[in-house]
Amino acid sequence: MYFPTAGIECSPLLPPLAAFAISLFTSLGGVSGAFLLLPFQMSFLGYVNPSVSATNQFFNVVATPSGVWRYAREGRLVAPLALAVAAGTLPGVFIGAIIRVRWLPDPAAFTVFAAAVLLFIGGRMARDLWRGKRPAPPPLYLPTRTAGGLPAWSLSRPSSAHAAKDARTWTERLRAALRGLTVRAGTQSSPRTAAFPRVRMLSCTLRQVSYEYNGETCSFPIAGVLMLTFIVGIVGGTYGIGGGAIIAPFLVSLFGLPVHTVAGASLLGTFLTSVAAVAFYMLIAPWFPEVSIAPDFLLGLLLGLGGMAGIYCGARLQKHVPARAIKLLLTAVLLFTAARYLWKAL
Repeated sequence: MYFPTAGIECSPLLPPLAAFAISLFTSLGGVSGAFLLLPFQMSFLGYVNPSVSATNQFFNVVATPSGVWRYAREGRLVAPLALAVAAGTLPGVFIGAIIRVRWLPDPAAFTVFAAAVLLFIGGRMARDLWRGKRPAPPPLYLPTRTAGGLPAWSLSRPSSAHAAKDARTWTERLRAALRGLTVRAGTQSSPRTAAFPRVRMLSCTLRQVSYEYNGETCSFPIAGVLMLTFIVGIVGGTYGIGGGAIIAPFLVSLFGLPVHTVAGASLLGTFLTSVAAVAFYMLIAPWFPEVSIAPDFLLGLLLGLGGMAGIYCGARLQKHVPARAIKLLLTAVLLFTAARYLWKAL
C-alpha cells in the first residue's frame, strides 16, 4: 500500500500491529508510545519528511482517548493534573513545531535531536531507579483485641516482638484474605476497593492540588507543573510527541506522584496538546511549500487504530504490574533506541 504524503510503501497491516505492540507496554507508564513510534517510522518505514512529526501527533489524537476513558472509569484520572499539563504544554508545542520546520528539516540533524531527547528521558528514569529506595515491607494485618474482648483486625507494621509473640500471623493473614474479610483501617472498604484503589480529591486551588490514592496523600504545585510542561512542550512539539514520555517521569521523580495516577493525566494532556499540534501543523503548511508538513492522515489513522487497542489493553493491565517493573522496561527501551540513533549518526 502506498502512502503519498509519507512517500513510503508498506503492508496496511504493519502500522497498526507495530503501534499496538509499542503502545501496549508504553501505556503502562502513562505514555502513548509516540516517542518510540517515531523511530519506527523513520528507521523501519523510511518516513523522514518533517511531516512525520505531525503524523505522530495525529496518532496521539486517535489512540489516546481509549486509555483516558479506561483510567477515568477505574477512578485513576487526576483531572486537575491533566489540565495543568495541557495548559503548560500547549504554548511550548507551537514553538516546537516552528523549530522543527524551520531549523530541523534535515533528517540527519533531526536524528541527532531525537537521540538526545530519548537519551535524556532514559537517563533520567535510570537515575531515579538507581537512587530509588528499597520499598517498605508490606503491611501485616495483625490480630488485636477490642474492648469487649472479641478479635478484630488492625493495620500495623511487622516487628520482632510481634513475630515472637504470635507465630500464626502469616497464617491468619492468609486465612483472612481467602475469606475475603474486610480490613478495618479507620474506615471500612470492600476487598475490591482495597485491591484497586481510586483517586479521592482532597483540595484543588490555583496554587496546589492534593489528592489521596491507596492511603497516601499526594500534592503538586500548579506553578511548578506549568513551568515544567512549558519546557517539555517545546521539546515534544519539535520531536512530534505530546510530551507524556518526558512529563510522566518528571511528575513521578520531582513531585513524588504515584505512577499509577500519573498515567491517566499524562495521556489526557497528550491528547489535548496533540489536537492543537495537528491543527497548527496544518495551519502553517501553506507557509512552507518547499517541505512536507501536514500529516499523512491515512498512515496516522492506521497507527492510531493499533495504538488505541494497545493503550486500552495497557491501561487495563497497568494496575496488575508493579511500578518499578514499568519504569525498568521503559528505561531499557529508551536507552537502546537512543544508543542506536547515536551509532547511526556517528
